Amino acid sequence: MEAKGNGSSTRKASPGKATILALGKAFPHQLVMQEFLVDGYFRNTNCDDPELKEKLTRLCKTTTVKTRYVVMSEEILSKYPELATEGQPTVKQRLDICNEAVTRMAIEASQCCIRKWGKSVSDITHLVYVSSSEARLPGGDLHLAKGLGLSPDTHRVMLYFMGCSGGVAGLRVAKDIAENNPGSRVLLATSETTIIGFKPPSASRPYDLVGVALFGDGAGAMIVGTDPIQDAESPPLYELHTAIQNFLPDTEKTIDGRLTEEGISFKLARELPQIIEDNIEGFCSKLMEVVGMSEKDYNKLFWAVHPGGPAILNRVEKRLDLMPEKLNASRRALMDYGNASSNTIVYVLEYMVEEGLKMKDEKNEGDCEWGLILAFGPGITFEGILARNLTV
Repeated sequence: MEAKGNGSSTRKASPGKATILALGKAFPHQLVMQEFLVDGYFRNTNCDDPELKEKLTRLCKTTTVKTRYVVMSEEILSKYPELATEGQPTVKQRLDICNEAVTRMAIEASQCCIRKWGKSVSDITHLVYVSSSEARLPGGDLHLAKGLGLSPDTHRVMLYFMGCSGGVAGLRVAKDIAENNPGSRVLLATSETTIIGFKPPSASRPYDLVGVALFGDGAGAMIVGTDPIQDAESPPLYELHTAIQNFLPDTEKTIDGRLTEEGISFKLARELPQIIEDNIEGFCSKLMEVVGMSEKDYNKLFWAVHPGGPAILNRVEKRLDLMPEKLNASRRALMDYGNASSNTIVYVLEYMVEEGLKMKDEKNEGDCEWGLILAFGPGITFEGILARNLTV
């Protein structure tokens, strides 16, 4: 069920505060069932290493992912067999595929979002585009603007290579733009594909298998603006009250990505979940104290957390002593789409809207007004937004 950007909102947005007015998503056509991934991956890469195959099988079970969408297909591997060959300089081929794919998905997600919003493309004044899956001049922001038919007067911002924190970083930037330009309507679009880093399995790079088991492709979109116009556009979903960003000094190698002649190579350090757990309380307190809340109030909030992986969600839940249902939307997004990098927060928010509307239909008064939208990316960078749920 796809969450709608509609429904009668009973809570009113604060004057001048940015709100999310609509959400949209899009995916490539290739759906991968996790239970069939291992055999297909090893067959497509002509690898028969039993130890690596056993390791990937274990990882596929621990990620909790059930389904994912990917751009990669047998047709692409047939056309570009060098992508499955170790040591081949393939960055040009990868970027040719990625540049086209991310633009196509971003256009589809944006069109979906605009339809839910209920206004015209011509009413979009600003564009924020986020991706870690392409590299070109002009960038994906211009190709998206052209594909949507945006006005040449549209003000564009592009955020590249921010990884998993990119979606919330883009939302922070969209909030700042909307609040500093009264009457503006900002389209935030994210689009990602793992083809940029696709590699055959290798005993010298066992950490690559984590990405094979976890990451997915897709696109997301949001419309952000202040002072929603009743009956002229969809009712607001969330108010974006306060946004902050912190980086943790001397942790820059914990998430390490390099663009090479073979595409992007990633290394995720084992201590990443522990570092996030050790710093999550202090970061959240900076947002919660804005409205007079403390650690005693964790379970009075809703939680939209980027699902970097099950270990990160488990550590956050444990450290904050959250009730299990608090991370339901994050766990559902991970299960259905994998970690789709910057896009995933859009999928989490859609599930939260869906769950909120269900509670409203059931006349359940237990829904939380305040909550946190969180993501963690290279740096290590923490992105966070204190938000109000306006859907119930």
